[in-house]
Amino acid sequence: MSYSLALFGEQTYGEDRDDGEEALHTEIDLMKYLPPYYYEIVEMLAIQSKLGGELGEQAEAIETSFDQYFVHSATWGLTRWENVLGLKSDSSLPDARRRESIFAKLRGAGTTTKVKIIQTAIAFSGGEVNVVEYPAESRFEVVFVGTKGIPPNMAGFIQMLEDIKPAHLAFSLKYTYTVWNQIGTMTWNQARIKTWSELRVYEGV
Repeated sequence: MSYSLALFGEQTYGEDRDDGEEALHTEIDLMKYLPPYYYEIVEMLAIQSKLGGELGEQAEAIETSFDQYFVHSATWGLTRWENVLGLKSDSSLPDARRRESIFAKLRGAGTTTKVKIIQTAIAFSGGEVNVVEYPAESRFEVVFVGTKGIPPNMAGFIQMLEDIKPAHLAFSLKYTYTVWNQIGTMTWNQARIKTWSELRVYEGV
């Protein structure tokens, strides 16, 4: 015999089995786990409502805390990641920018190689990157070939590059821009409505 709306152990707190969607943590309905004769008792409704709210808040806090263990989902936990990795923490920056620096630092850990520099650059630009080495000149060049123009957060990338590269090596950055024959199909009227900066990174239609 079952007195509740669902058999014990078959339904988790906060789960709505009627429409297939999980309710918000703050809306956990504990009354569904009690026999129907409790439904008309005002005191029981108040007690279960209070307990359900507190359980929902605890569940949400646990889930949010768990998110901080992973860079891609961390929010307030980004500060701890930055402290552990020796990065400057600036909460005024967007979380996406802060994650870029953290991912780049993690990828750049250990002995710096050409591959590590490429991985670090990709973490910031999100596109294909090449590194050209000039051993005789003790320098290398980072070429952004996957995205046109200057990628965002270049100040953060340059600082990261300074941190991971061998001290005796110099470096330069090379960006990709639109060449004239790539916009040759545009009419003057089409071109005049775009700024010079837009034309420099024009991808065509």
